[in-house]
Amino acid sequence: MGAALSRQIVAQGHAVVGTHHRVPAPGTVPLVVTDHTALATLIESSGAEAIYFAAAYTHVDGCEEDPATAFAVNRDAPAAAARFAAQRGAAFVFYSSEYVFDGVAGPYGEEDPVHPISVYGESKLGGEHAVLAAAPNALVIRTTVVYGVDAQEKNFVYQLLKRGRARERMKVPVDQRSSPTYVEDLAAASLALVDKHAAGVYHVAGPEVVDRYEFAREGCRVFGLDDGFLEPVSTASLRQKAARPLTAGLRVARVAALGARLRGPRDGLTAMREALRG
Repeated sequence: MGAALSRQIVAQGHAVVGTHHRVPAPGTVPLVVTDHTALATLIESSGAEAIYFAAAYTHVDGCEEDPATAFAVNRDAPAAAARFAAQRGAAFVFYSSEYVFDGVAGPYGEEDPVHPISVYGESKLGGEHAVLAAAPNALVIRTTVVYGVDAQEKNFVYQLLKRGRARERMKVPVDQRSSPTYVEDLAAASLALVDKHAAGVYHVAGPEVVDRYEFAREGCRVFGLDDGFLEPVSTASLRQKAARPLTAGLRVARVAALGARLRGPRDGLTAMREALRG
């Protein structure tokens, strides 16, 4: 997400300061977000007009095992950054997740009741509350299943391509419904919302709700893979430490009404394929 934001900010003719934790990228500076002094120094020295807090601890089962780190990274760090941004008069964007919902009656709109069922979801919801308390004009963007070109090749589509090309069996849940989100659309909508001085909670995600298995099959179709390596399974059979919201997904009418371009799985995956070829 940070890389997509940086590309688009530069393309618009603005300067950007990007950060990294363990893996450097061209032009980024090192930052440990749990070091609040370092956060304050970077925000002050950058002179930034807008801060996009894309850093997160997103390993859902890891959060279950280490709640202290989950809350330090997903709640306390963005709250501190939001406070420093507000002191400078800079816009602030925090990225949250559909995991703030329980996945019983999705897809969800911005005003639907939240009810996280995992430590990860609780930490992201805690981040939402803490950020808006520290900076009432902050923008909270909930998103989910983000995919696209990624130098570290960590997202779901890269896993799919690696397994498919190696013909390694890949178990994919058929009962987790969500809104796959093309990262370039998410970045573009983020910048547009800041330009409009948007505040509060917005959902920015793909416009179609599909299960993980169907998304994987669509990925195979777009990238020309035989989907025979995919094994449809139930979430329960995976015996994961953290509970997952099953009937989830995000309603995006609010941001779509502002003109945001949000592509469904086929168009988003096709754009990713073309970007990789380029």
